[in-house]
Amino acid sequence: MQFLPKQAVLSLEELYEVACTFVSLGVTKIRITGGEPLVRNGLTDWIKQVRQIEGLETLALTTNGALLTEYAPALKAAGLNSLNVSLDSLESARFQRITRTGSLMLVLAGIDAALAEGLSVKINVVVMRGYNDDEILNLVAFALEKKIDCTFIEEMPLGNITEHDRGLSFLSNDEVLNQIQTYYPFEPVDYSSGGPARYYQMAGSPIKIGLISPHSHNFCSTCNRVRLTAEGRLLLCLGNEQGIDLKYILRAPSYQRQELQQAIVGAMAIKPKQHEFNVWGEPQIVRFMNMTGG
Repeated sequence: MQFLPKQAVLSLEELYEVACTFVSLGVTKIRITGGEPLVRNGLTDWIKQVRQIEGLETLALTTNGALLTEYAPALKAAGLNSLNVSLDSLESARFQRITRTGSLMLVLAGIDAALAEGLSVKINVVVMRGYNDDEILNLVAFALEKKIDCTFIEEMPLGNITEHDRGLSFLSNDEVLNQIQTYYPFEPVDYSSGGPARYYQMAGSPIKIGLISPHSHNFCSTCNRVRLTAEGRLLLCLGNEQGIDLKYILRAPSYQRQELQQAIVGAMAIKPKQHEFNVWGEPQIVRFMNMTGG
């Protein structure tokens, strides 16, 4: 990894100002994601500060889980509402191969630590044919055992890769559903988290199975999300590069919040109608998620 110089990324004070501005415009949910947000110095104090913004209802965080044993108590004390933990495999060697450096035992311990603190936890699984599609039922069983929701995600073609062929490894969420239905009865539910997932309720259980299907069931028509990158760029769609530079506005000598509000509202008018993903061709977006942050 090559990290940006400190001046290139937004300070926590600037991020707080952006959070306040979005909430002033009616946003009620903020998610902190990455990369890995827990490596940011001062994050738990920042969470505590943001949680006090009047009008903000939900503050969530997506993490790889490696630091949760250390940070779970502080995250709970700061007022974080929920956690999404990336968990693509329950086999140690495979987990390390997929994540390159990850420790499955550490992540599982982190999930337990978060649950012990009373945090709401959900696991996210990117499913790939030939990599972890034989673990779908085991991951559902794990979610049922832990009494946590589980969301399966089709791989998004972001960034150039050499480790696998995206066309050959693509597995649609329809196939995921077919596997689960064989052993676990469920039915669709009229529930929305405000995001792109479709949800199914497990029979006799409060656990929900979510499906994020950017390929097989395009969700663009209901997408209400934008992402502010660590560098201050407001991305209007992860599958497109349209966006505006908020850092330039924030660092203007004569900065006023009204200018930031106007820029954000104006950006919504150019939010793309949809993304165009193609697993067989060259990626449209060469930016990896670990370089996006937000």
